[in-house]
This record gives sequence, structure tokens and C-alpha cells, in this order.
Amino acid sequence: MNGLAHRRKPNQRLFDGRIEKRLPTSVPVYLAALEEPHARERTLTDNVSPHGARVISKRPWPIGEGSLVTPLTGEFPQVGRVIYCLPKAGDCFSVGVEFPDRRVKWDEPSRA
Repeated sequence: MNGLAHRRKPNQRLFDGRIEKRLPTSVPVYLAALEEPHARERTLTDNVSPHGARVISKRPWPIGEGSLVTPLTGEFPQVGRVIYCLPKAGDCFSVGVEFPDRRVKWDEPSRA
């Protein structure tokens, strides 16, 4: 017996951002590093899912950095971690943030 069955832990990630439905929703948020929560930038999401968001930022973010995403709709700040950061046209960056510990209910602006 190789012992893998004994060492195997239950899957802590019960979601997959690539499988979860992503909504191309622009939600106004504040984005800040956990180490500097007062040095935040006001920005928008590019898309959202129950366990994450793609946020536009003016600066590059290191993979694994803790982040604080606070929707301007009055929702509580969400603690997340950066899973990717890609350059975007216009000296901006697309920052993928996951919220592994909770589901986020995003208030979508009405689409008239």
C-alpha cells in the first residue's frame, strides 16, 4: 500500500474559478493590500464570481499577496489573495483575486 489514501486530505477548495459562472460585471470597489489597507485605490471589477473577481489596478500585484476588496455598495470588505496579475492596455493591470473562505454576493448594477 502506498499510503496516499491515508495522507489524502479533503479538498479544501470546493470551488474552481474556471468552472464557476463569471459575470462580466463592473462593480465599483476599493482595492488595497492587506499590509496597507489605507493606501487603497478606487477602481472597478472586470468580472465577478461567487469566490473571486478580476479587478483593474494601476499597479502590478505579486502573486499570493493578500488583498482587501471593498465594494462601494456597502458590502463588507472581502479578504482575498492575488492569483494572477496581467498587463492590460493603458498602463493598467488585470488582477485576479480569489476569496477562498467565503462566497460573495455581488450587487450588480441594473442593466437597462
